[in-house]
Amino acid sequence: MTFLSSAVRAVAVSFCLIGFAGTASADEPIPTNSPRVQAIQKAGVFRVGVLANPPWLVENTSGSGEQWSGPGSTLAKEYARQLGVKLQPVAVSHETKVPVLASNQVDMTVSPLSVTPERLKVIDFVTYASTSLCVFGRADNPKVANAKSIDDFNKEGVIVAYYTGGGEEHWVKTRFPNATLRGVSTAGTAAPVEEIMARRADITPINRIPWVALNKKVKGLKALPEGNNCQDSKEMGTDIGSAIDKNQPEFQAWLNSVRSSMQKQLTAEEAQMIEKM
Repeated sequence: MTFLSSAVRAVAVSFCLIGFAGTASADEPIPTNSPRVQAIQKAGVFRVGVLANPPWLVENTSGSGEQWSGPGSTLAKEYARQLGVKLQPVAVSHETKVPVLASNQVDMTVSPLSVTPERLKVIDFVTYASTSLCVFGRADNPKVANAKSIDDFNKEGVIVAYYTGGGEEHWVKTRFPNATLRGVSTAGTAAPVEEIMARRADITPINRIPWVALNKKVKGLKALPEGNNCQDSKEMGTDIGSAIDKNQPEFQAWLNSVRSSMQKQLTAEEAQMIEKM
């Protein structure tokens, strides 16, 4: 009787485990007809170009622990796991991170790249993030304190500071045609903070990523768009992702399927990395 009860319990546990396993996310079907997948599995390694670009790819230079972290690294590790191969980081530079794809030195560049029309001509992307702009000013400035949207700054009497020659210059000129624009020389910081603190300007643009660290360091600032510490801004939005060589439709479709299944995890990890910066 005892033996029968034990057997019944064992069967019940087995069914529970099967049911639990069935709720786990299944691996995406690997496209075995993809020449790239065939080459990767034959070599036993997934070669990825790496170059630190926080918060998406962060390098640990302490000498202990894992060398790479961030959403780009997490995604690359999952690709290698599902392919059943080892992950092999390959150091690249800003000059080589795109050419190494066409020369077959890597299977994918996981050092994050922004999607541009020029790059789309020679590489394909697996996008999992985006970057965008916020604007900020002193919270005790009535023009800033009373503003509800960025549109409120496109009027006479508002002074917008920006770095001349910077990526935001064209955006500022087209976004605030009715405001007074104040171009200043780059000072090696993410934004011309001194122009704001000295009240020479009312607002200035800043990328949403460095804004989080600046807001912790400098007190008394306010950013727009409001909500989620300006992390949901769509102003001058640019997609960010990993890249592969052109004309690999089966491989790219599989990469995107895996990325889609992990998107919430990747977004959460990005937020954690930004908080640490």
